[in-house]
Amino acid sequence: MTAFRTLDDADLAGKRVLVRVDLNVPMEDGKVSDTTRIDRILPTIREIADKGGKVVLLAHFGRPKGRDDKNSLRQVVPALTQALGRPVTFVEDCIGDDVAKALTAAKNGDVLLLENTRFHAGDEKNDPDFVKALATNGDLYVNDAFSAAHRAHASTEGLAHDLPAYAGRTMQAELEALSAGLDNPARPVMAIVGGAKVSTKLELLGNLVKKVDVLVIGGGMANTFLAARGVDVGKSLCEHDLVVTAREIEEKAKAAGCEIVLPVDALVAREFKAHPGHRVVTVGEVAADEMILDAGPLSAADVVLRLDKVKTLVWNGPFGAFELPPFDTATVAVAKAAAKRVKAGQLVAVAGGGDTVAAMNHAGVADDLSYVSTAGGAFLEWMEGKALPGVEALRKA
Repeated sequence: MTAFRTLDDADLAGKRVLVRVDLNVPMEDGKVSDTTRIDRILPTIREIADKGGKVVLLAHFGRPKGRDDKNSLRQVVPALTQALGRPVTFVEDCIGDDVAKALTAAKNGDVLLLENTRFHAGDEKNDPDFVKALATNGDLYVNDAFSAAHRAHASTEGLAHDLPAYAGRTMQAELEALSAGLDNPARPVMAIVGGAKVSTKLELLGNLVKKVDVLVIGGGMANTFLAARGVDVGKSLCEHDLVVTAREIEEKAKAAGCEIVLPVDALVAREFKAHPGHRVVTVGEVAADEMILDAGPLSAADVVLRLDKVKTLVWNGPFGAFELPPFDTATVAVAKAAAKRVKAGQLVAVAGGGDTVAAMNHAGVADDLSYVSTAGGAFLEWMEGKALPGVEALRKA
């Protein structure tokens, strides 16, 4: 049984259902260029509509300072309508008479998209009066936007205290996947953490060493840990001012019984570009004018072997500069190995964070892992062990 109220607990027929979704989608030439976030909310919208509820979609778009046509959700309507396969009525505001009139005219099962909630400063301020103005338009509240759940805004958290509140199907899937990843995982647990800088993931590393059995560190972050072990990393990206911090994290890991795994070899080059002159070296053989741009084949093979011994994998951040071949080699090799074990029913693998999603897509395994979260900040804060306001408001009493 889930710890959160879901659509299974809701009586939807004949109800006005305010549904917070994430429609902050990329645009090119006035059209949606990636429908991933739209596709993920379709099951919730269809279920509410098919059960006779009036679906009233709430979302933000961009970072407007007041009303701004460039950030109007009107431009998302064609892509949403096409993906949903049914009409979507756009309303010029998210509160007030326009919304009331549209709801009166709507039939059970209709879908309405309200204008950008952030056109009103009260949304991000979680202003009680704005919350009440939003709540006037609904009988129930459904949050299906995990990616915005780390913000205590009116449309992501405030409404859950004014109306009966439930997790949508996408939110539910995310929470169940995350619970399987760190909250109540099958052990042993491996975490892979990559990315450029240790400084941006100090809280994450501090939380993970207490929760996982093996912590694999890749990307530019690994260079700082290698430097802390006395390895010369040449002109690689490295936060030399954090070597003491890296040593402290290693000590915490040792005390918690968590093994930290660093690269033993690397792909190095003198230029940061695709297909430069490069070579494979052990990490102690990086020349002064070379930079580490990916973990080497021995390092990737070591992680793949370790995957055979764990039951849960949580992944945030690539091993190298995967956008520039051949520095995608380690990330792709480990991703494919993880996907193979997931398919065989031997591993639960949850990945998330912006670069991680792109890396999993690049490796062709995004649909083969247990769950790939498109939530950047919210996924990272969950990995850091923080309570997410929009999630906590959905907990069963």
